[in-house]
Amino acid sequence: MSLKKFYKEKSTLELMNKLKIENKLDLPRLEKVIVSIGLSEARFDKNETLTRIKTLSAITGQKPQALKAKKAISNFKIRLGQTIAYMVTLRGKRMYDFVDKLINIVLPRIRDFRGIPSYSIDNNGNLSIGIKEHIAFPEIKMEEVEKLHGLGITIVTTAKDREEAKALMRALGAVVSDEKRKKEVETLEKMQETREKKNKESETKVEKIEEVK
Repeated sequence: MSLKKFYKEKSTLELMNKLKIENKLDLPRLEKVIVSIGLSEARFDKNETLTRIKTLSAITGQKPQALKAKKAISNFKIRLGQTIAYMVTLRGKRMYDFVDKLINIVLPRIRDFRGIPSYSIDNNGNLSIGIKEHIAFPEIKMEEVEKLHGLGITIVTTAKDREEAKALMRALGAVVSDEKRKKEVETLEKMQETREKKNKESETKVEKIEEVK
């Protein structure tokens, strides 16, 4: 069963129950998928640039579009108008086929994969993740790979917020983890420590006042 058919026949019912939405037209859905590959140092190597273009074409089935620098950055040796990345925008059947492959083949092949972190979904309901090694895609033949490189994937949805997007991705079969960012956890722990410290100081002051009385 294709992912598009799965969404129409099964995901919609799950989303209606989960989100308490009665009209199917109001349910969150996939809008488009943007896949990009940055060139980095590869922009100085024509063969490596061609390899990355071929990679993007192979895994998406579309011809990549060049992204050029809008301003010069001397520290990174980037000139105005220089090609710095390639991208593909997927819609319709190709979009659903790509997301299906991503959820059921690519992500499970990633070492120590524990689910898509919920913080990868922004407040507008769009998911952005990075794949560190392009060999996770089945179209890439290991014997032809000379260098490993990563790529970025952004899944744009019609979800109104993060919770709707999480529900959508889970309804499509994706594993979404509620794991928080390391920095976010550290910040929350520090806030908790500060709060506890203030509470202890307040209790100590109250005790001293009572002793004086």
